[in-house]
Amino acid sequence: MTLNRAFVMGHPISHSRSPMLHGYWLKRYGIEGSYERLDIPPQDVDTFFSRFSEAGWIGGNITVPHKTAVIPHLDHIDDAATKMGAVNTIWWEDGVLVGGNTDAIGFLGNIDELAPGWDMGAKRAVILGAGGATRAATYGLLSRGLTVALCNRTVSQAEVLASHFGAGVSAHGMSELPDLLATCDLLVNATSLGMIGQPPLDIDLSPLKKDAIVYDVIYVPLETELIKAAKARGHRSVDGLGMLLHQGVVGFNRWFKIKPEVTGELRQILIDDIRAKSPGA
Repeated sequence: MTLNRAFVMGHPISHSRSPMLHGYWLKRYGIEGSYERLDIPPQDVDTFFSRFSEAGWIGGNITVPHKTAVIPHLDHIDDAATKMGAVNTIWWEDGVLVGGNTDAIGFLGNIDELAPGWDMGAKRAVILGAGGATRAATYGLLSRGLTVALCNRTVSQAEVLASHFGAGVSAHGMSELPDLLATCDLLVNATSLGMIGQPPLDIDLSPLKKDAIVYDVIYVPLETELIKAAKARGHRSVDGLGMLLHQGVVGFNRWFKIKPEVTGELRQILIDDIRAKSPGA
């Protein structure tokens, strides 16, 4: 019997928790397969894909710095990957190698789980940042019918993203944040500020609507200062760990033909690993 082999590739890759996630599901569902961690330098990407079929890969996850570099090696990329300008999951579909991006699915799956009903009546979101996580959040929120205001210290970067997504997305400087908070239903931190080893996110939540939800895509630490401040003010809050869990569901289903469940046990396994490897998390 041929072993079904999937992977996560990046450079470096030793920090990735994806093998823990997919390894849990392989064991839970009794699947004869593997999910391997591949450290592939940028100069070796072409060689890797030239031997892709021969190696018997059924697909895999793509992380930094390869999310755009893999695109020329794929036969097709889906709408999400096109809109986000990056691929994080690849799979075979009727003999065609397809690239997609599941980050928006992870973003939405996480908030759907931790703040059920959050989008009932939600109209306006404010996202801090203009990087890859902002692209995922914007794509996901537009699909739920929200308008999105992008706030970034460098306004020109937010303007590029707003132009890319078009209708329903606007760009703003941080000086406009207080007014935006007063009318938003969801505040998302999509920057690295507040992560262990990074500068703090210095914003005042006092103008934020009382019933607004606060979502921080960071999960190291597990509870950021932003989440603590939101809870202290009585806001529903969402941490970023579930994004990793939920974005993995799609790839696993594509590769192994089973849609896995995000369980409390799985979440706790990752929480324990984060605390063990990141003092202060």
